[in-house]
Parts: sequence; structure tokens; C-alpha cells
Amino acid sequence: MASPPTLYEYYTSNGISGGLSTQQPNFTLNNKPITIFSGALHYFRVPPQYWRDRLRKIRAAGLNTVETYIPWNLHEPQVGTYDFGEGGTDFSDFLQVEKFLKLAQEEDLLAIVRPGPYICAEWDFGGLPSWLLRENVKVRTSDPKFLTHVRRFFKTLLAILSTLQFTQGGPIIAFQIENEYGNTKMGDSQYLESLKQIFEENGIRELLFTSDTPSNGFSGTLPGVFATANFQDNPKTELGLLQKYQPNKPLMVMEYWTGWFDHWAEKHHQRSSDAFGSVLEEILRLNSSVNMYMFHGGTNWGFLNGANIKDQTSDNSAYQPDTTSYDYDAPLSETGDYTDKYHKVKQLVEKYNTVVTKIPQMPELTKRSVFPPVQMTEMLTLDDLIQQSPQKIPSQDLKAMELLGQSYGYVNYRVKNLNIASNSTLKIEGHVCDTILVLINGQLKSKIPKNQSDLDKFGFWRLKDSTLDLGPLEYHNATLDLLVENWGRSNYGKLNQFNQFKGLWQGNVLINDVVLHNWEIIPLEFQSKWTNSLQWRKFEGDLGGPRLLKGVLQVEEVFDTFLDMREWKKGFVIVNGFVLGRFFRLGPQQSLYLPGPFLRKGANSVVVFEHFEGHPQVKFVKDHIFETLS
Repeated sequence: MASPPTLYEYYTSNGISGGLSTQQPNFTLNNKPITIFSGALHYFRVPPQYWRDRLRKIRAAGLNTVETYIPWNLHEPQVGTYDFGEGGTDFSDFLQVEKFLKLAQEEDLLAIVRPGPYICAEWDFGGLPSWLLRENVKVRTSDPKFLTHVRRFFKTLLAILSTLQFTQGGPIIAFQIENEYGNTKMGDSQYLESLKQIFEENGIRELLFTSDTPSNGFSGTLPGVFATANFQDNPKTELGLLQKYQPNKPLMVMEYWTGWFDHWAEKHHQRSSDAFGSVLEEILRLNSSVNMYMFHGGTNWGFLNGANIKDQTSDNSAYQPDTTSYDYDAPLSETGDYTDKYHKVKQLVEKYNTVVTKIPQMPELTKRSVFPPVQMTEMLTLDDLIQQSPQKIPSQDLKAMELLGQSYGYVNYRVKNLNIASNSTLKIEGHVCDTILVLINGQLKSKIPKNQSDLDKFGFWRLKDSTLDLGPLEYHNATLDLLVENWGRSNYGKLNQFNQFKGLWQGNVLINDVVLHNWEIIPLEFQSKWTNSLQWRKFEGDLGGPRLLKGVLQVEEVFDTFLDMREWKKGFVIVNGFVLGRFFRLGPQQSLYLPGPFLRKGANSVVVFEHFEGHPQVKFVKDHIFETLS
């Protein structure tokens, strides 16, 4: 008996005369029937060394397509400066999107690409570059200034992607115009038309589509452009509405949510395999194609996590930052392990897929190990960091992070030569964006958060016009430092929630009702070029924050592992110069995934930035730890 053909042999063996067609009630690809069985995987959330492994696992589940977003903020970190793998940024290795898509084709997968410009994705600012904020641009609208930037970026991006279209011999069968635009309730059809035109002007000939939740209406769609559905439950209702809106067209669920993401201080989200499987089977029974979001979630490396703003407010009080882990309770875990959901998918695809093609064996799992604890041997205080900072910006008044040309990390606001009376009160007008540490002469005055109710107190974003008692001491010629953390910009919501400035910018800072001026502002973005050049001093046991603590991990053989951060309070971890992600004792995430490719044989630097109170060592564990302190 002859072995089945590969996917590409089946769909292209007689040449390519057409792409993905919606001109009939069921999809055809190159004039042959196809049901799209797709899984979402974001190349920028997975170490490039693991791209092939994850793609093969997707194909081994029986899926025929991989779907990915394109993060504009990483690919154009500064206006007109691009990084598609050779830009020299800390994320360069992750940004070889052409290589990723070619690997997908090598692994016998088709591809759906969602280039934005806005992607949501629980990614900082929904993938929009923060430098847009400096220009007072109305994002996600037909504002000419915004569209000028989009056109410039898309001209560069689509020059790469156009050569990878299916009808050009590549893997891409469809492109999304924007993302869930109906949720903005803007109905700016001119904006969507402009995006469509930009795609077409840059040589995109494959299927264009939009995606929204049908029960939320169809204001995010365009006449003549294929509409798809996003949802987690009620497939009969949602797909019925889609069919009514778009009769005699194929059904496609562009986002079937396999699990959910976590905000800090929430409980870890999980969805049972049975609940997931029953909805997936109903989708397939309704003769719909499907893309599972996420099939493999991965990780929000560095400071790139997004956030929500609950209740559609715009003042930061209802801000909800996302965790570093983007495991999503997906069929493939953050480390690429198979889950019950994965096996459920494999079983259902085999049951409902009528086109038999060659499926690879499931790859073996990546090995994990628990390394010996790393002892902290060197340190730097906040003042040490400031002394070594190349940027100290004098300013009469406070300025938002973005107006300094900074995108991520922290910004320190310093005033020198202050006389502070005993029992003085510090006041910050407006909301902090997003957390703040107060130091006088290098001594931390902020309180350590011990439970969730502490997030309602000074130091966090929820309070408006918050105050802090500076204590009984009197100070002469003192230095006041206000260290503010950008904990991630909102990636979702109405357009009033995209005024995402970070730092102190909503009002003045006062001591005893006297406004402070003459600031020295120090951006601390913790890019590897700087952190790898820092001059350290010996750690002598003082664990009080904020400070960097450094140790060395000796590795004989490289494995995946997790850092156990339960003995620390709040901050982030840098491994070999790369910001791995954040930790916060309130949870739910208590561990940080450290992939083997981030390590090397021999000495590896492990640096922890701790806000409040550090620990003399960092321990390792084999699996993720999720635990929420109430």
C-alpha cells in the first residue's frame, strides 16, 4: 500500500493555479477541498532553536496550518529602524519571521499570518510601537499620521511576506486585516479600507480576512472581505450568526480559545480537556474550519507582557498586567510538553479530516533538569545603577517614559538637596503608571506588599492622588528617588485605553503640599549592551531592595529548567544579559521558564532585580509553580 502524500504534494503536485478560495460553501485550496485545522504559535514567544520542534508537534497532531501574529513593536523598535533578525536588538534572534515561515513549510504546514498593525495578543500595547505615543497619533484609526507609519512599516514587512505567498510557492494562504476591530466600536471603515489597500499595493494576493466575535456584531468587517469568528463557547450560536451575515461562504473560527491567560494576583486559569474537546468537536461537526488560539502559548519574554484595563476606564485604576508565562493552558505547554488537550486534538482531527496526508511521529519531549542553587556573589544598589547610566535627563517637570525615547523597563525620577521635615507626607497626583518605589538617600520607604489588598495602597496603580508618610526622621540635603516600573501597556479595549504613557505624568509630586521641580530623570531599560557592561561590587549580605543581585550558574550540560522565585518578592530576572521575565510573590506565577538555548556550557550569569527584599540564592525546579497569595 502506497504511503499517503505530504500536504504540499497533495495540494501542489500538479502546479499552483489558485490559492485559498471562499467562492463556495467550503474552502478550496488550489481548487481542491480543504478544511483548515490550524494552531496558533507566535515565533516571538518561542526560542528560535525550538521553532522546528513546536511546528513538528503541531503537524504531528494532524493540523495542516500554523497561525502567527507579527509584532510591529519588535520589528520597528525606533521609527524607520527595522529588525527582522539582523537588527542587533536583544530580540533579534526571535525576529527571523521569514525563517520561521520557511520552517513551517519544511514541516509540511501551511500558514495564516496576522500582521496587524494591531495584534492584541496579550502583548505590550497590542504590538503597537510605544514611540507612536510621542507623536499624539490616534492609533487604529484613519488618522493620516498613523497610516503614514503603517504604510512605511508594511512596505518593509510585506516585501518579505509577499514572496512567501502560497501562489508564489510559499506557505501563506491568508492574511488578516487588523484584529477584532469591532471591539473598538469605532466603525472607522475608512481605516480598514486603507489597510486593505496597503496589502494589495504591496503585492498581497492571497485571501484577506477580518476576525470578530459574531455575537458582538460585525462593525469590524468590510464588504467583500471574508469574515471569521472568535470565541470560546456557544459555537452553534456564533457560527449561526456568521453564516447569516455571510451566507454561502465557508465557516472559519479564527480564534477558538483553548484556555486563557493570567493577570498578576489572579488565580491561574485552567480549562478542562473535556470542556475544550466538546466545543472543538461541535465546531468540526458544524463543518467549520478552525484555528486554535493558542495551540502553544510560549512566554512573554523581557518586559513585553500586555495588560487589560477592566471596566473600560482610562485612568489606570482598573489596570491588570499579564504574567510573563503565556502558557495559556494550551494543548502544548509553555515548555512544549504534550497535554490532554493535545491528544484530544489529535483524536478529533483524525476523526473529521477527510484528506489523508502524511503525518510525522510525535517528537520526543525536550529534557528538563534542576540545577544546583545559584549563590548571589555580587550586587548593585539603585544608586550604583544610576551612576553607571549613560542617560541622565535634567527636567524642570516630570515626563512620561515615552517622551524620553524609552519603551520598556523602569524610569527613575531624582531630586537632590531636599530638606525634609520629620513626619512629612509625599503626594503623587493622578495615578502611578504602574508601580513606584520611594527612596530617601538610598533607603527604601515603600512597604512590601504582603497580600492582594496591598495593591489598593500606596505604590501601585489603583490609588489616585496617593500619599506616603516619610517617617519620623528629618533630612538635610537629601536625595529623593522615585523608581517607577512600566508593568506592560494595555493590549485590548476601546481606543481611549490606548493612551498608554508610563511613569509619572498625570500630575505633580509634592512634599507637604509643595510641588517638587528640578528633576534628574534616568531611563533604565536594562538592555543587554548596558547590563553586560556593568561594573559590580561584592555582595556582603544586605538583601534590602531595590538592587541587582548577581550569581553564576555553572552548567556542564544544557537543559531546560525553571527558576523558583518563591523566596523573592517582586522584580525580574536577567540570564546572560537577556531579560527573562518578571516575578511577583502574590502570584499566580511563581517560577520562570528558562529554556536550554538561553544557557551555555560553563559559566552563566543570573541577575535578579529585586524591588523589596532579596534572597541569597536562586533555586531551580523542574515544572511550573502556580500559587496565588490572597
